[in-house]
Parts: sequence; C-alpha cells; structure tokens
Amino acid sequence: MADVLIFLVFTGCVAAVLGILWWLASRVRRRGIGGEVMGPFEEIWHPAAHRLRAEIRVQESRTVPMPAQGGKKRPESGRP
Repeated sequence: MADVLIFLVFTGCVAAVLGILWWLASRVRRRGIGGEVMGPFEEIWHPAAHRLRAEIRVQESRTVPMPAQGGKKRPESGRP
C-alpha cells in the first residue's frame, strides 16, 4: 500500500510541474514576453526553437512603426 501511495505522490508532483510549465508557456506566448525564461524548456521539446526565436527577433527588429492614425503626413522635402 505504501508503494502505491509513493507512486501516486510522485506522479502527482510530475503532473503539477508539467501543468505549471504548460500554463506559463501559454501565458508567455500570449504576452510575447519571456522567451529567455521558456527557451531552455522549449528547446528540450523542440530542438529547432532556438533558430525560430532568432528569426522572430530579426523580424521584430525590421518592423517599421506605423504612423499615428489621423495625422497628416509631411512631405520629405521640407516644404509645408
């Protein structure tokens, strides 16, 4: 009976840790933050994740900020 109880406690602890990591991963992906936190865990399950994160960082650095809505665009030549 004690062996079954030890097995159940161990299984419950492993399930709890995996559940917390799953919850944290979904929260991080939704917010788009914390790639450094989840990086090692993601690389365990998805070895190409490092390359994917590097490509995402390059794409984010290439994005151009959008102009404000409703604002007038000034010509580049300096004329009003």
